Amino acid sequence: MTSQSIFYGEECINFHVCVVPDRPKRKVAIHVHPDGSVQVDTPEGVANGEVREAVRKRARWVLKHVTEARRQREHVLPRQYVSGESHFYLGRRHVLKVSIDANEKAGVKLVRGRLEVQCPKDNPGMIKDLLWAWYRKRSMEFIQRRLNTHTDGISWLSAPPPWKLASMQKQWGSCSPKGALSLNAHLVKAPRECVDYVLLHELCHLKERNHSDRFYQLLERQMPEWRSVKAKLDGMAELLLNE
Repeated sequence: MTSQSIFYGEECINFHVCVVPDRPKRKVAIHVHPDGSVQVDTPEGVANGEVREAVRKRARWVLKHVTEARRQREHVLPRQYVSGESHFYLGRRHVLKVSIDANEKAGVKLVRGRLEVQCPKDNPGMIKDLLWAWYRKRSMEFIQRRLNTHTDGISWLSAPPPWKLASMQKQWGSCSPKGALSLNAHLVKAPRECVDYVLLHELCHLKERNHSDRFYQLLERQMPEWRSVKAKLDGMAELLLNE
């Protein structure tokens, strides 16, 4: 990726350019990530001037979404586990709604875009534990389904590898010498394509153990747009990893 910038009036828009080989010819896509960073996906062969012009044409839209992302970020960091906070699940923001009732069963439900937590008392630590139990259950189900799907299309795998959720702050996943995967417990907060990228990255390590040219060639065959997806995940990392 390369970094570029343009001015729109007195505002400077900084953005990262990611070349995506399989994008339609001359079609540029602009993304504003939840942390307010801007990513521009382009097919091969598009000149820098054309990229800047594409951003300039949509500059008002970009600035509007950057401002909104920064405003939303203020409601995410730091977490207090109270009603009104934004929490992510599969790439979407969901508003947290906490209900306190000692006579109701404790638990978490996803209802019409809200994460509803029922708790016997107003205790942020207890609310956090309930929410994380919900995330872990959803993670186990969703990741296993995606692993099953990918295994069916990968020639060097006959069955999904063993895996576990792990607490990580600097990695989304890892692969042990024995072929077991460790996956970040926060991963289920990311969009599905980002989850798929992490899984495919680790599955490719079952054939190519280090980050050699052969590894990246293998990854590109499985996910040609992996650079763009990785940039998207990197742009969300601060918010997704926040507890």
